[in-house]
Amino acid sequence: MIEIKDICKTYKTGPIEVKALRHINLEVEKNEFVAIMGASGSGKSTLMNIIGCLDRATSGEYELEGINISKLNDAELARIRNKKIGFVFQSFNLLPRMTALMNVEIPMVYAGVPAKERRKRAIEALSRVNLADRMNHKPNELSGGQKQKVAIARALVNNPTIILADEPTGNLDSFSGEEVMAVFQELNKEGVTLLLVTHEMDIAQHAKRIITFRDGQMIKDVIVENTLIANDILALKKAKAVNQ
Repeated sequence: MIEIKDICKTYKTGPIEVKALRHINLEVEKNEFVAIMGASGSGKSTLMNIIGCLDRATSGEYELEGINISKLNDAELARIRNKKIGFVFQSFNLLPRMTALMNVEIPMVYAGVPAKERRKRAIEALSRVNLADRMNHKPNELSGGQKQKVAIARALVNNPTIILADEPTGNLDSFSGEEVMAVFQELNKEGVTLLLVTHEMDIAQHAKRIITFRDGQMIKDVIVENTLIANDILALKKAKAVNQ
């Protein structure tokens, strides 16, 4: 599904060059759940921006489902982003004056989906993240975990090839974080391909594969032997709370 070939990314500030990515080679298959780890400045978010067609590599090639992304113009990149990629961010990026339902509809507005179909698909997406009962609530009426679920539903509505999540649990308490990871794991079971950036090992261990970056280079790529199951962790947390 994703093939990265010898990707480099260099940022220039006057005479200073910063090599954010150095000769990255990476393949991601359909239905994988991959966590990308690394310290701040390691290159993980730069790679995600390139995969998400938000930035271009300085050199190398990137193919998404056989399409050579490196050769597309800005308008073509925008179409790829809207049709093939769903984004989930740490800060939710919800519009405060719109209900959850309206926030989820936004990508379909840009895709030209008729209003009746938009509403139907938005309700279905909110149902997939167990939030249909909150669809008429605005962001300030939702918890952090619920806001992130709305963001996940929004990422799902155009049936993307892949979902990219950048520190999706970074602003959440541990219980809400597990709820979000439970949603991701369920979506992955349904066939959604997921790439997740995180600096937390316990979050990364919910994935099936962990890639580690340091100083713009991939230094480790391992299969997770004992994947953490979010629903099991949530059950334990609830039982503990009842017994206290």
